Amino acid sequence: MEGERRKNKRSSLSSKLVIKKLDEGGSDRQVSIDIVDVSKTGIGFTCTEPLQIGEVYESYLTIWTKEVIHAFLQIVRIELQTDIFSYGAIFIGMPEMDSARIEVYQTINESE
Repeated sequence: MEGERRKNKRSSLSSKLVIKKLDEGGSDRQVSIDIVDVSKTGIGFTCTEPLQIGEVYESYLTIWTKEVIHAFLQIVRIELQTDIFSYGAIFIGMPEMDSARIEVYQTINESE
């Protein structure tokens, strides 16, 4: 049995995220996604839209305090599950302050 390989604890967060692809010919179309888990280094989410592995997307993550964290995500994992895609993404250039907000949430969530 393989052990946990993640370096940071994952927490689930019921929230929505709106993203748009960033490139020269990228559209301004925004897509809602459902967040499955979040850590200070990345997120797991599901979406009905096909996204590209390796691509960077702009995101607006609404956290438990109703604050919005503006972040850039790079898709590192894609898995098709029936009629929905499951994605893994890492945060690109996230400020330490925003990263710390996620850690605080995880600490509070563990103590409940």
